[in-house]
Amino acid sequence: MKKQIKIFLLIISLLTSLRVQAIQTVQIEKNAELGLNECIKIALNNSPVVRSSILNLDIAKSSVGVAKSAYFPSLTLGAGYRQGFGERNHNMGSYQTRTLPSFDASLSQLLWNFGKTGANIRMEKFNKIAAEYDFDETVLTTIFNVKLQYYGVLAAKSLMEVAKLNVQINERNYQRTLAYFEEGIRSKIDLVNAEVNLSDSKISLVQAENTYKNAIVTLNNAMYVAYAPEYSIKNTETFNLANPYVPMSLTNIENYKKLLELPDDVSSAVYAVQAEKSDVLKDYTFEKYPYTFEKSVIIAKENRPDLKALNATVKAMRQYVLLTKRQYLPELRGGVGYSYANNRNYADSGMNVSLNLSTTFNMMQVKNEVDIANSQLNLAKTEVDLLNQNLYFDIQSAYVDMIQLEKQIPLLETKVRQTLENLELADGRYMVGLGDYIQLQDARVNYNNAQSSYVQAVYNYNVARATLEREIALPQEETLTVEEVKDYQKDLKKQEKEQAKNLKKSKKKDNV
Repeated sequence: MKKQIKIFLLIISLLTSLRVQAIQTVQIEKNAELGLNECIKIALNNSPVVRSSILNLDIAKSSVGVAKSAYFPSLTLGAGYRQGFGERNHNMGSYQTRTLPSFDASLSQLLWNFGKTGANIRMEKFNKIAAEYDFDETVLTTIFNVKLQYYGVLAAKSLMEVAKLNVQINERNYQRTLAYFEEGIRSKIDLVNAEVNLSDSKISLVQAENTYKNAIVTLNNAMYVAYAPEYSIKNTETFNLANPYVPMSLTNIENYKKLLELPDDVSSAVYAVQAEKSDVLKDYTFEKYPYTFEKSVIIAKENRPDLKALNATVKAMRQYVLLTKRQYLPELRGGVGYSYANNRNYADSGMNVSLNLSTTFNMMQVKNEVDIANSQLNLAKTEVDLLNQNLYFDIQSAYVDMIQLEKQIPLLETKVRQTLENLELADGRYMVGLGDYIQLQDARVNYNNAQSSYVQAVYNYNVARATLEREIALPQEETLTVEEVKDYQKDLKKQEKEQAKNLKKSKKKDNV
């Protein structure tokens, strides 16, 4: 007995662990380098929202089976006791009573109900189709959220590197200004300004680092990964980060006396300071969006799963209206049964065959239910119209933003080069005593702001393009389909059967 209990508990634990494994979340390895598609895959595996949509799809499939069950016969079984009263017993002066067992069995089959069952089956099939499109919509939304947060991390990382570069530039300027001050070439106010700017740049770096950490947390949330270890993410083709660290001449100024030496050709001093150049984004190229606005709208109407789900819902509601209107129609049923009773009257036992045509309805109730069904149908149609209108304007907004940024990014890239050249000029003039510290800092701020604006524009472009792809439901490289879920569930059932067989074999060995 103890052996059997142990085996039973083992079966339960193994089956439970198998079920848990089916919904187990995917974790991130420490120091891993993740790409965009890898992050999307993690999110699709971990998302409880995706799992909920899978369960809703299972419910919709079972509902179709329930609707079809009306075409199958219904078996009714019954057993009981009957109280029998016999003849009067003259000796006892009372009637004799007996408890008599009875048994009834009947098989009932729906023959015809004027299309009510067919309408119900069609309604549930359309509901299942809607559930499949709802699943696709959930997957698409999950992918889009991961993309947004992924680009957010890249942007935060870029801005953090811009802040690091700014600290290094200010560190260099402070060391140089200190050397000039100690030699009596520059005033105390220049040194104080250099100290203030260095402190401000360090504060900005702390803020940028905090923004980057928050962006990582937000990405973890989009992937449904808690307690994630440290990891890094890869660049994308449209968000390519360069090594932002500046050359060592900015940070390793050991012999500042050399800063006081003028170049042989003073006119070439503007070219002597190339160290500040450090583009955060390198080789930024992107393929232009291949579709026109009109073509994008057409693609969206063909691809959008939420629109398809609403259209399927409209079809289901039409069948629901038809089903509601047919409530008052009768049902024709045939049946066969057998009754047995331990009674002297043999008429109470034997086979019976029946054919029954009946209906039960409340006219007022049916009328109001039909009105409700029609209102729900009109509501579903209105939601389809509303989505079509919102779809048009959402695509238009995302398309305009993306095209504008496509034109804006090359201009901002040019501005970065121009502000860098201006910084080099200002730095060269300050080195030879032709410019003041304010001009130098204005040039530095302009260069820093130009790089930040460039990074922000690249981020906005990626978001706008991802939004447009989301609006038209463009097929994604990494995704999850209903067919993959079905295959996964089949594999899971096979694993369960194999596990059960192995347990039976082990049980037989234990008994032997």
